[in-house]
Amino acid sequence: MIFFCAAFFWVGIAGADTLRIATFNTELKRDGPGLLLRDILRREDAQVDAVVQRIAEVAPDIILLQNVDYDLDLAALSALRDRIAEAGPLYPEVFALRPNTGMATGLDMDGDGRLGEQEDAQGYGEFSGQGGMALLSRYPVEVASVRDFSQLLWREVPDALLPTVNGLPFPSEAAQDALRLSTTAHWAVPIRHPSGPLTLLAFHAGAPVFDGPEDRNGRRNHDQIVFWQHYMDGTFGPAPNTRFVLLGHSNQDPVRGEGIKSAITGLLADPRLQDPRSARANGRLETVDWSGIDLGELRVSYVLPSRDWQVAGAGVHWPEGAEVAGRHRIVWVDLELGP
Repeated sequence: MIFFCAAFFWVGIAGADTLRIATFNTELKRDGPGLLLRDILRREDAQVDAVVQRIAEVAPDIILLQNVDYDLDLAALSALRDRIAEAGPLYPEVFALRPNTGMATGLDMDGDGRLGEQEDAQGYGEFSGQGGMALLSRYPVEVASVRDFSQLLWREVPDALLPTVNGLPFPSEAAQDALRLSTTAHWAVPIRHPSGPLTLLAFHAGAPVFDGPEDRNGRRNHDQIVFWQHYMDGTFGPAPNTRFVLLGHSNQDPVRGEGIKSAITGLLADPRLQDPRSARANGRLETVDWSGIDLGELRVSYVLPSRDWQVAGAGVHWPEGAEVAGRHRIVWVDLELGP
């Protein structure tokens, strides 16, 4: 089956000799705990229906989801998986860990003199777990070997761009001693595949805006992206020694929009990775339509295979009516499964 997209390129079902890996910022977060599960089970939510349909159209073998609310039993994620199965793709494996979004710190983390606000959490959120990250996979996740870097402190990153004001740590020394690097999460997830092991380097970086002249969010976004180069260097334990794919939402376009561009441009130019832009049928790279906030269409989500993969195809799924699902689009890559 072939699905025609408004972006003038096609998305077909991945073949038996290829592995399709995708990432999708679903924007399924809700205003309170349990509300996403309610909306999925009620079957009356147009956005949920559209997200399910978009995933079914692309039919990836493995997909990383951002902005999907986390609960301890993964009830919402499992319900979403079941809805997707009704539309086609079956994902026996669901995986998620508690994100940093909405995780209270008890400190003033933005320097406004108030406590207990969303901005004072480890990552912006109305409740713990809002807008988390999750994985759906046709293949087993080696859960015992997952490396979760979400507890890593920002100050532990080499050459961290920690903000200062008048030479002093912003907003305070205590805040910087407690603040984690990840606004949502950074994971290294081993997958057991019949063709051999592979590792997903998954993340969701924070927006490089909504701060002051100290550029706290811009600097943190930079270091959240640069983290992966440190990881590949072996700074945070053994570097990946098998095939891997770096994927997720960077909140950063290499040319346009806000932020410190050296992080994402450095990642895209890293010789250990390949940017499969040449495999896109029409060359389109944009992954989000932020016209509503006057930014237009930007490239902020990525699927970057390691150099030892052979890329068979890649794309950004822009179907007609995509805006019902949200502002973001699914990014996918097909990888050949040679010996």
